[in-house]
Amino acid sequence: MTEISLSSIDIAIIIGYFMLIIGIGVWVSKRTETGEDLFLAGRTLGWGVIGFSLFASNISSTTLIGLSGDAYRTGISVANYEWMAAIVLILMAVFFIPYYIKSSITTIPEFLENRFDVRSRKYFSIITIFLSIAVDTAGGLYAGALVVQVFFPEIGIWYTILGLGIFAGLYTAAGGLKAVVYTDVLQAVILLTGSTILTVLMFSNFDFSWEAFRSTVSDDHMSMIRPLDDEALPWLGTLIGVPILGFYYWATNQYIVQRVLGARDIKNARWGAMLGGALKVTALFIMVIPGAMAISVFPGLEDPDMVFPTMVANVLPIGITGLVLAGLISAILSSIDSTLNSASTLITMDFVKPKNPNLDNKQIGKIGRWTTIILMLVAVLWAPNIVHFEGIFRYIQQAFSYIVPPVVAIFFMGILWKRGSRHAAFWTLVSGHSISFLIFILSINGYIELHFTITAGLLTALSFLIFYLISIFGEAPEEGSMDTIIWKPKDAKPSEPLPWYKDYRFHSAMIVLATVAIVIAFW
Repeated sequence: MTEISLSSIDIAIIIGYFMLIIGIGVWVSKRTETGEDLFLAGRTLGWGVIGFSLFASNISSTTLIGLSGDAYRTGISVANYEWMAAIVLILMAVFFIPYYIKSSITTIPEFLENRFDVRSRKYFSIITIFLSIAVDTAGGLYAGALVVQVFFPEIGIWYTILGLGIFAGLYTAAGGLKAVVYTDVLQAVILLTGSTILTVLMFSNFDFSWEAFRSTVSDDHMSMIRPLDDEALPWLGTLIGVPILGFYYWATNQYIVQRVLGARDIKNARWGAMLGGALKVTALFIMVIPGAMAISVFPGLEDPDMVFPTMVANVLPIGITGLVLAGLISAILSSIDSTLNSASTLITMDFVKPKNPNLDNKQIGKIGRWTTIILMLVAVLWAPNIVHFEGIFRYIQQAFSYIVPPVVAIFFMGILWKRGSRHAAFWTLVSGHSISFLIFILSINGYIELHFTITAGLLTALSFLIFYLISIFGEAPEEGSMDTIIWKPKDAKPSEPLPWYKDYRFHSAMIVLATVAIVIAFW
């Protein structure tokens, strides 16, 4: 690898970007007064802002680095996480968004209290806060530090993590969700543009010949559906595990769904979810495949997590490097600001406010800001420890695989089955996580050797069974109490009659068909 340096043009672009982000934060903070402004952007978000924000928050530094790194190390099967997101977001638009918006909830755990009881709400809230800080925020900080060190190796990783955390934490605390989503739109455009340019330039190494590129990698490396014993992602894991991880992340994860909760109405929430799903399909072409191209362009890299930064540093010309590096910084900030804001929302609305019901909106906003700053410091302290795990993308997915199965079970059963009881929900969470912890201990000691996606699928099936048995043999919910929560076919219909080309269901079907076609093409 050649020595890396940034031109004055690149540095100017990066500085200009930071100044723009600061300007947005200051402008929004002057209009952020109440708790609803801070946490839900005043429930004024349109579908375009929601869709781009969903994409930017997910295609974070951990995803950019993790997708390219896994594609370099094991192949493009890592893209299964991306196209599955499109399917899951369609399911969320059909089944869950009507209830999220109609109930005017502020946090996803609040939905569990409405459907079950306060025990499930508090339990799930604690789990979500932990994942948001220890996995998502810390992972974003660590991945961002890796990128910065490529260009500024003299800066220690701890100082880089601290600087990124302070910057993202302060403007998130000041502007709340509205500052997050406004900057997310900018970040999404930069990410899409920068990644597309990088892909084109990487492809130019093969004279824009797909056959020339394919001759440099094995057929297995370019296959999405892998054998059962595959180390990276076996087909059974794609079938039963990836949908579980995707459903948790897109339909029940506070820091993602918070954008949907901030929608001005159901229509904008649904269209925003679909736009986010459509954008996710592009990840295969502009983020995963370039990682596979790097196998022959940059052979022998010891750390796969360095693939994307290496491509940026060595492929892009002056000026474009600054743009894409600004995009990487965008990704870093997008993941950090999103998770900080959502964790702050959960602590404030699920724990502080219930114990202090007389707090007014301004007091809630102040508590939320201080909570954001404290959580930022916790994430900064934990982030350097991620170096001890095998790849940042796997660190995130493995953490989810053991924790989310009971959550997925109670959400699905809660909205589709009116017989599901409050005791079943709580004890499914408790017993499911107890079993998950036991299997985790057995796995790290070599007694169980299953891919984490298969483990996630099996744990979810067990959680469904636990929920069903406790519900059947326990007390039933009060007759009629679930009528406004349980899903009905009419809930999938648009709120007003629309021609087919404006019906979200038609466009949802088109996204699903396009996704299926891509999977078949890379089977």
